Amino acid sequence: MGAAFRRFCAQFCCCCCCDDDEPEEKRPLLSSETLQYFASEAKKRRDQETNLWSEPGDPSHSERDDDRALYNLLQTRAKTRRGSQGYRRLSVDIHAMREVRRGVRERWKMILENLGFTAEAESLLTVSASASYDRMRNAPTARRLLHTLHSETSIFNSREPPPERYLFILDRLLYLDVAEDFVAKARRLYPKGDEDEDEEEAPAINLSLLLSRVNQGLSGGEEDDDLENASGSSRVSGVSDDDDVFLEKSLD
Repeated sequence: MGAAFRRFCAQFCCCCCCDDDEPEEKRPLLSSETLQYFASEAKKRRDQETNLWSEPGDPSHSERDDDRALYNLLQTRAKTRRGSQGYRRLSVDIHAMREVRRGVRERWKMILENLGFTAEAESLLTVSASASYDRMRNAPTARRLLHTLHSETSIFNSREPPPERYLFILDRLLYLDVAEDFVAKARRLYPKGDEDEDEEEAPAINLSLLLSRVNQGLSGGEEDDDLENASGSSRVSGVSDDDDVFLEKSLD
C-alpha cells in the first residue's frame, strides 16, 4: 500500500518528494533460457540453409545415406586438426556434396521465378527442421509429383531417391494450385535426356567411398594416398588456399 501511494504521489503530486525511494531493479526482458532457445533455433536454421538436409525432420541425419555421409564428414572434420591435410580433404568433399544440393535448389528456384514467384521463391524453398508430415495438406499427391519429377525430369540429376525436403515444397505448391504447372515447366526446362550429359560433366559423388573414408578416420600414410587417388571423381577441381578459408566456415 505504501509503495503504491508513493508511486501515485510521484506521478501526480508535484509537492511530494520521493527522492528516498530506491530505484527499481531492472530485469532483462528475456531470460537466459529464452536467449538460449533463440540461439539454438538460429543455429538450426543456419544448419538447414548450409547443408540442405535431404530429410530435414531427422535430427540424427542417419535415415538417408547421403545425409549420413555428409553428417559423418562434418563430425570427422570437427575432430581433425584445422589446416591439416586431412582437414583439407574433408573440406573439399563437404563442399562438393553441398554444391550438388545447392545446384538442385537453384533449379527449383529458377522454375519458381519463371512461374512468377520471384519474391516468394526463397520462402517457398525454406524447409525448417520442425517440418512434419502430419502438417502436410496433400501428402499423397505431393509424393506422386515428387516421383514424377525424379523419373521424368533431370531436375535432381541423380539416381538416388529424391530428397524428402522437396516433398514439403510440393505440398505448398499444391496449396497454391501451381504444382502441376511447376512439373510441366520442369519437364520443358530439364528433360530427362539431359541427365546423361550432366553426369558426364559432373560425376556423381561416391557415397560409399566417402563413408569408408570417414570410417577409416583418415589415419594418414599410404591409406590416405590411396583414398585421395580413388576419390578424384568426388572432388572439386581447382580449390585454392583462399577457397579453404571459405570451406572451413561451416558449422564451427
